[in-house]
Amino acid sequence: MTEHLLNLHIDVLGAMSRGPKNFARVAFAVSEEEEPSDRHLELFHDTLLSGNSDLKALWSRTLTAWDGADEADWSHALPSTGQRRADTYARLGFSDDLCKVLDAAVPVDGGLRPVVISTKFQPWYTREKAAARAFYWSAYEKLLRDKGWSDAAVASLDQASHHVVERLSDPTSPEAYGSRGLVVGYVQSGKTANFTGVIAKAIDAGYRLVIVLGGTLNLLRSQTQRRLDMELIGQENILRGADPSDLDALIGIDYQDDEDWPHKFVSHGGRPSARGAFDVERLTTRDDDYKGLMQGIRALDIEKLDRTRPLFDPTNLHHAAARVMVVKKNKAVLLKLVADLKKIGPILGEIPALIIDDESDQASVNTIDGSKQPEGKATRTAINGLISQLLQLMPRAQYTGYTATPFANVFVDPDDAEDIFPRDFLISLPRPAGYMGVQDFHDLDTTIPRDQRTLVDSQEKAHVRGINASTGDRLLEAIDAFVLSGALKLYRIEHGAAESRYRHHTMLVHESVRMADHAELALRLNTMWHSSYGSAEAHQRLADLFTSDFLPVCEARADGYPAPASYEELLPHISRARQLISSGGNPVIIVNGDKERDYQQSDLDFDRSPHVWKILVGGTKLSRGFTVEGLTITYYRRKTQQADTLMQMGRWFGFRAGYRDLVRLYIGREEPYGRDKTLDLYEAFEAICQDEEAFRSQLSQYAELIDGEPQLTPSQILPLVSQHLALVRPSARNKMLNSELVEIRSPGRPIEPAAYPRSPEAIRRNTERWRPLLHVFSSEPKTLTLPPDEGSPLTRTFQAKTMRVPHSSLISVLSQLEWEGDNHFAPHLNYLAQLDGRLAKVDDWLLVAPQTTLSRRVEAAVLNSAPCSLVRRKRQHGKVSFGRISGLEHRRWAQTLINNAHAGVASSRMDEMPIGAHTGVVLLYPVVEADTDAELETAVRAGAADSSKVILAFTVVSPSAANDPSRRILRYQAKRSGS
Repeated sequence: MTEHLLNLHIDVLGAMSRGPKNFARVAFAVSEEEEPSDRHLELFHDTLLSGNSDLKALWSRTLTAWDGADEADWSHALPSTGQRRADTYARLGFSDDLCKVLDAAVPVDGGLRPVVISTKFQPWYTREKAAARAFYWSAYEKLLRDKGWSDAAVASLDQASHHVVERLSDPTSPEAYGSRGLVVGYVQSGKTANFTGVIAKAIDAGYRLVIVLGGTLNLLRSQTQRRLDMELIGQENILRGADPSDLDALIGIDYQDDEDWPHKFVSHGGRPSARGAFDVERLTTRDDDYKGLMQGIRALDIEKLDRTRPLFDPTNLHHAAARVMVVKKNKAVLLKLVADLKKIGPILGEIPALIIDDESDQASVNTIDGSKQPEGKATRTAINGLISQLLQLMPRAQYTGYTATPFANVFVDPDDAEDIFPRDFLISLPRPAGYMGVQDFHDLDTTIPRDQRTLVDSQEKAHVRGINASTGDRLLEAIDAFVLSGALKLYRIEHGAAESRYRHHTMLVHESVRMADHAELALRLNTMWHSSYGSAEAHQRLADLFTSDFLPVCEARADGYPAPASYEELLPHISRARQLISSGGNPVIIVNGDKERDYQQSDLDFDRSPHVWKILVGGTKLSRGFTVEGLTITYYRRKTQQADTLMQMGRWFGFRAGYRDLVRLYIGREEPYGRDKTLDLYEAFEAICQDEEAFRSQLSQYAELIDGEPQLTPSQILPLVSQHLALVRPSARNKMLNSELVEIRSPGRPIEPAAYPRSPEAIRRNTERWRPLLHVFSSEPKTLTLPPDEGSPLTRTFQAKTMRVPHSSLISVLSQLEWEGDNHFAPHLNYLAQLDGRLAKVDDWLLVAPQTTLSRRVEAAVLNSAPCSLVRRKRQHGKVSFGRISGLEHRRWAQTLINNAHAGVASSRMDEMPIGAHTGVVLLYPVVEADTDAELETAVRAGAADSSKVILAFTVVSPSAANDPSRRILRYQAKRSGS
């Protein structure tokens, strides 16, 4: 009976490809029963309660897809919300009891969704069209589920890839148009999976030539080729009709030496062209980059059923085989490709093509300023020029770049029609489930004081081990951690964990960009390895590190994975871990160089090697594109000032299922940097990550359509970037911009400018401008109570001095302030100035000056004011701006107060400071730029602060209702000529 019920539900849901319908009526139609009955639903209810996994899986896939669908004619509710699910149940005609059972079995996934910044486009790739032609997508989707992807993860990929494909040009359109787009993921976060899904859907829809620009090294290109062959192209297309049981026919097939062939390669159940679909022909292989069209121009002389019609006509297009090539971003390779395409002639104008550019900010971006080049000189870099030629040769070519560091791409001149600026769309992918990113190594949003954090609530305590003068270099400790974590993986395998999770186990050591330094460091590591183990002293050292570090972290964060209770219990696995690491006689691999042979080491091929348990030493070549599988221990001391370079060096980010608790980052803290300077790499990295997260957050805020129109298009993104990252000269920004941002509205959200002046004279002038409001420091301090926080169950309070100030008084002060570099506060000030009734009405502002804890308080008068509590902050490394200035708990207090006022709700914990719906909050901090409390005290003499050293920094939170009915957040205006 259960099998019959499952088959019925498969048929019923199959008839609902466009969305939910009344279940009982559809079941009656497909079951051919004599009359409708509710017994199917009653049986469904009981079967779900019994825990039937097949039925649950079927409904999980279906409900997750309906929950997340952007197009839902049965519901006006937002995707992935409880209301969307309720509307679905109403359409299905389910009872309350059945809805409760289904909600328990398949909870609504309220996870993050892709953020889409786009121009308006002509809809052509509807869900119905996608479902009608989904041969390769369906195979890819099934493979992901077989690999253990959750329904929510598959649905998220489905949604994100759909967003890309629907913004490409319709491949059957008579009018040729080449879209340009950019997809932004996270470092090591699975961007390849996304563009594999895009390719699957694009070829299903009719794209017949796919060119993947797969890195700058053969190793990287080969990795991408293998991934596409395994997960998309499949066994039958690789064999090209050969019988897999005929050994003679298999001679020369790429993957005969690959331990994953053929069982892990997708199978289409036969040659796709014999199953009503179309074949995919590879123009490159795992070992061979593009060397020329194998059969000359005939390789792209795509067959037509009706030769009187163009290839893009549906009569021809959907029967033709697709061609796929994965090529290096290499001048010689791309020159061959361009030369061959030029020989083909007019047919290129008929071929819908897709160019996927992996790591699109590397090599692809033009770095030559043509305006400064003598006549006749090249105005494009080689790779950029060749990509431009590809796009010009194929008028139906769509370009989509993929990167984790998008700023170089959005700095491309939007007025250069032949370049790769993402003029049509920019899609920011959500942080995927299971991903270890910046939030897993930095305590970004906690309000718990540092000295009260534990291994349970502090990412830094669990995973980060600082290196500075007081700790020594800790390199031997890091190697010990590598041995211990390897032994713990072997222990988990013995106790039932999946061995495949621990196939590779690696450590990365990155101290310098210089190749000579790598050789010296590798020699040192080898010497340490061969001299530091095999003795009772070594075991004692390992036991101490296990007891002090790994044991407590495993107890706090093992997440159900087994862990030994003592070093003695782990001891049998120590020897095996050392044996695996030193296999071949050498535990260390150097990964550097500009020649391909430098990367043709068997232990670097994570695909072909059954186990890679090694210590990798390298520099820049390890910091982009190259995926270090099984990375568990990172030792990082490389210094750089480039934000995108630093982000790409975050190889410790990624998926660490089964060993998240074993991951350790040894990183430089307050180390010497140049003359009389120090650099905290950990804090610098955190600052860069915060900048990127702020950029993503703004994109999310501005992605909402207003009256069907986008608030923001890709060509207007640059001002948002420049607000956070000082990566481009002002002249270059002026050259690339054709509009400027003049207003940013932030109702209920904090505004915190950070680019305060550097010169003592400008600081003194700004301080003087605050004089009319400095009597806030004369008020009696109040005890303010924080609202409840999931991360801190304890009731928390802080001291602050407060007073109310009229709206006009605050704007008068803010409008006079000076800023370092471009005035990025101006768009915010333009908004705040209109809260006098032009945009919305703000009566007054609550000025709040938080005080530091009594034990660390340094007080001084500012311009003869009453004593105020000084705070120390640092500017971000290599930038004019400070990091976060306001305390997290202060900001949370202010926003809660604003939200309660807007909702008309009085909180018992906030009653000490009631405000109305037309009052905003300003947090005011007398900041001294200093590294230590001792430096802070140097700004004070005889109880008075030096006004040239005290920056009166602030955070403004306007009332939640401070916006007009349009709900628009941004306002742009055309730039005047000569600006």
